[in-house]
Amino acid sequence: MKVVPTKLYGVFIIETDSFEDDRGVFIKTFHEDVFKEHGLASDFKESFYSISKKGVIRGMHFHLPPKDHTKLVYVTKGSLLDVVLDIRKDSPTYGEYLTTELTGNNHTMVYIPTGCAHGFLTLEDNTHMIYLQTGVYSKDHDAGIHIDSFGINWGVAEPILSKRDKEFKGFKDFQTPF
Repeated sequence: MKVVPTKLYGVFIIETDSFEDDRGVFIKTFHEDVFKEHGLASDFKESFYSISKKGVIRGMHFHLPPKDHTKLVYVTKGSLLDVVLDIRKDSPTYGEYLTTELTGNNHTMVYIPTGCAHGFLTLEDNTHMIYLQTGVYSKDHDAGIHIDSFGINWGVAEPILSKRDKEFKGFKDFQTPF
């Protein structure tokens, strides 16, 4: 595994080790010692996956303190544009965002620390995304920022959004607790 810093403070791209032969591909998605060596949280408590149609935007999601958590995300099938927005007021990259293409073929993961909002746009039907989290979901601490409020051009005229995601406040109206 290779842990690569990004332009956002504390956000990393993780290039996995993959092994291919005539049977297919075998991919290592987690190694506790590698995470510890780089100072990354490795105490994952919960895992989810989503399957989305092309043109779906999910985001920009995060959990409020004290139920905030770190995420590790990757795609096993399909492709998407992954987006991380830094909402940590004392961070040198506060208000900046990072985009990364994740696919079932590139075996790349994104490590998202607490205090960052996360979302994605699916680029093809039947895209499967895996999420590992260091905390357990809490409905009372679940929050988000509106997808069109922080300067990103998603590149899709009519995205498919949940009712909840449509109702999030804009970034300028958001008072960060981080």
